[in-house]
Amino acid sequence: MKVAVIGASGYVGAELIGLLSAHDKISLEYLVVSENSSSADMTFSQLHPRYLGVCDLPLVCFSQAWFDSAIQNIDAVFFATPHEFSADWAQSFVDAGVKVFDLSGGFRLKDSQDYPTYYGFEHKHLTALSQAKYGLAEWESENIATTQLVAVPGCYPTASLLSLKPLTANQLHLENSLIVVNGISGVSGAGRKASLATSFYEVSLTPYNILQHRHQPEISQEAKAQVIFNPHLAPYKRGLMATVTLQLKSSVTKEQVDQAFEQAYKNHPLVRLTGSWPKIDNVAHTPFADLHWQVDAEKQVAVVSCAIDNLLKGAASQAVQCANISLGLPSEYSLLIQQNKGIN
Repeated sequence: MKVAVIGASGYVGAELIGLLSAHDKISLEYLVVSENSSSADMTFSQLHPRYLGVCDLPLVCFSQAWFDSAIQNIDAVFFATPHEFSADWAQSFVDAGVKVFDLSGGFRLKDSQDYPTYYGFEHKHLTALSQAKYGLAEWESENIATTQLVAVPGCYPTASLLSLKPLTANQLHLENSLIVVNGISGVSGAGRKASLATSFYEVSLTPYNILQHRHQPEISQEAKAQVIFNPHLAPYKRGLMATVTLQLKSSVTKEQVDQAFEQAYKNHPLVRLTGSWPKIDNVAHTPFADLHWQVDAEKQVAVVSCAIDNLLKGAASQAVQCANISLGLPSEYSLLIQQNKGIN
């Protein structure tokens, strides 16, 4: 698969390029940055020196001329861009027969009317939006394999849905009861651009965008249950934890909950059922999701925690999982090999 990465200068773009460079079934053809990027005319390894000798491709600026010259030379494109950019350009790639893996939020919500509220723009490409399939790799492999446009999930929704779906998909939760998701992420989730709000000297553990975060409708949509999502920013570089609390039906037993998780992930080696509460340090710089749960039989309450690396399982490595599925490979292909070699 010959691919281009658009948005190559950011944290997620860099992680993605590192993974793709080590993938023996994927060939990186173009690394693209925004039209006015200060990174233009540099090589990727000049911008991200840890990849010197791994990927030394030049960074080229996106333009209509680049699109016209490159489109015949690629099979797929990864967008690690602002949401509105991918929303505007994905249709052009799909129309040219190029598969799109969009790591932005440009196609995650199915209802176009939600975009002005949660993303601040009006979605103008409703055909592409209707074609897009959600890319939660462990749950949507059939859709990922057949669609031309994959909406790779957000980092908070990935951890939240891996926790929720074994319960909601099996209808073990009490319908219309309160489901609360508390999420905590490191500062890399805000991107590479400098900001006082994400400066280490300024950051303390704090909730933000309560009851209005754009990931709340995404989690609700894919869990097929309404959730309350409480995100928090924490003073560390990378990693994310989501803890879900929900009410179980009165007849549901702990054994049924255990079985739901074991059945859901028994063939998915990147989801690890840890047997104890997960730690962010154990998943940082890895493609794994570590997951544990506990049931209070008296209260009929389940609590589930999932830890991931927000830049990898929450973005770049999950996009690679989606590409693997598209190629007919196991979703973990190359990711476990790289993990064993210490390549992140």
